[in-house]
Amino acid sequence: MLGAIIGDIVGSRFEWDNYRAKDFDLFHEKCFATDDSIMTIAIGRAVLDHKATGGSLQKAAKRRMREIGRPYPGCGFGGRFFQWIYSDTMGPYHSFGNGAAMRISAVGWAAESLEEVYDMSYAATKVTHDHPEGLKGAEATAVAIYLARTGHSQAEIRAAIEKTYYKLDFTIDQIRPTYRFNETCQETVPQAIEAFLEAESFEDAIRIAISVGGDSDTLAAITGSIAEAYFGIPEAIAAQAVEYLDPFLREHYDAFVAAYPGRILK
Repeated sequence: MLGAIIGDIVGSRFEWDNYRAKDFDLFHEKCFATDDSIMTIAIGRAVLDHKATGGSLQKAAKRRMREIGRPYPGCGFGGRFFQWIYSDTMGPYHSFGNGAAMRISAVGWAAESLEEVYDMSYAATKVTHDHPEGLKGAEATAVAIYLARTGHSQAEIRAAIEKTYYKLDFTIDQIRPTYRFNETCQETVPQAIEAFLEAESFEDAIRIAISVGGDSDTLAAITGSIAEAYFGIPEAIAAQAVEYLDPFLREHYDAFVAAYPGRILK
């Protein structure tokens, strides 16, 4: 989960001011936790609820996203999602936005099998993003995280993604000059996964993701969520990142990592 939060925080200052290189400070006074971090934490809390009680993950996701998201109206919610989060009755709206993938990392950590990844990803995503491309983007990300944390190689993860989800027939260097801002799963998730696959460390993955440009915070959140599971996060980077979470978010974040600690490199 923290990998997604770090990608979001680092990318927050570049979303509307892309920087297509890798030589930047990871953390800066202009960085902040956006809706990507907030919804990642909300889905994490919903997963905890589901695991603790065996109750509906779909219902828990609805409740936790609204409960945890509503105190932050200015955090960067998209227009339709903003309507959803402040409504008590609005249902899914056929979205294939990349928000489906940026918030799903808790599923990749908590699921105990690929079958459970599929079921949990679907339940947590369909409450808003019920378009096939939205469901696919979230599932591909959760599968990549699950495979990364269960010992699969980058080559094996690439093969799994290409077999079922996306053709990764490009390199980051090839797309960097022409890639532009895009909020869809189908034009964000493949690029984010490719950034992870080309990386040699967690920090390298985040730097590659930012260098792509586009929707920098979300793309880097997706990349970071997979990179944490594969490489682990250096302790110093982890310590800096959690300082960006206010006490309310930190309480919910701490609850999840108490159960699913992630991978921090001492």
